[in-house]
Amino acid sequence: MAVLLALASAAVYGASDFLGGLASRRASVFGVVALSQAVGLLALLALLPWLGGPVATADLAWGAAAGLAGAAGLMVFFRTLARGTMSVVAPVTAVTAAAVPVLGGLLAGNSIAPWAAVGIALALVAVVLVSAEGGLSALRSARPADLAPALLAGGAFGCFFVLLDRTSGDAGLTPLVATRLASVVLVVAIAAAGRRSLRVGRSALPIVAVSGVGDMSANALFLLATQQDGQLAIIGVLASLYPVSTVVLAQMVLRERLAAVQVTGLGTAVAAVVLITLPS
Repeated sequence: MAVLLALASAAVYGASDFLGGLASRRASVFGVVALSQAVGLLALLALLPWLGGPVATADLAWGAAAGLAGAAGLMVFFRTLARGTMSVVAPVTAVTAAAVPVLGGLLAGNSIAPWAAVGIALALVAVVLVSAEGGLSALRSARPADLAPALLAGGAFGCFFVLLDRTSGDAGLTPLVATRLASVVLVVAIAAAGRRSLRVGRSALPIVAVSGVGDMSANALFLLATQQDGQLAIIGVLASLYPVSTVVLAQMVLRERLAAVQVTGLGTAVAAVVLITLPS
């Protein structure tokens, strides 16, 4: 069950990022992130009577820390996507986001079967290949200035997974309330300090709203996966396969052609999932 929840979270994360990237081309990045996080919070509050649970102060603290990390990553990621440097940022962000929870899980003592370890390695390769819209040549020619925001966003996303995993299994989705509140406060504070606009045009509102609900749903699926006794090293890397759904949506909706390296990445991702899900 934990593996299925993690894969579902990856699919929803990818769809949400796709919509968020589209909205960031039409409106302020700060407005897109703030509004999407607020809409997601409203959706979460509607679910709490059924999926909430008792929380300790530590659960709320871990949830808030995860929210700060996730919001920071989203702002960097969406802003960079809006600048059109996706061919470099997406693969580096994705592999960094996948590597951090894997490392965190191993340091926490996760025991992984040999074939699952091979699957994790393939998954890390897959996220790079799937995200390489401009081919691997774009990565080879990347400048340090291109890589810095990608590493920052990926590290923030990875920390989000690790911090959220620290919440207790009995808390249900309640820690995500602190996660969302912290993220909204951070985005609004940074926008106010920099006198950045939070305005979102009417044409972008539906996209932002759906992106916010999707991101919240993906967070919930990931948290439920970790609460099913799932190992962070495995759950984290599966959730980080979100570029697969982003690329598929770009091909279906925007009619973008897949590069050969991306097709290879899709096949590699399938092989990785098969290996990771083999019984131990």
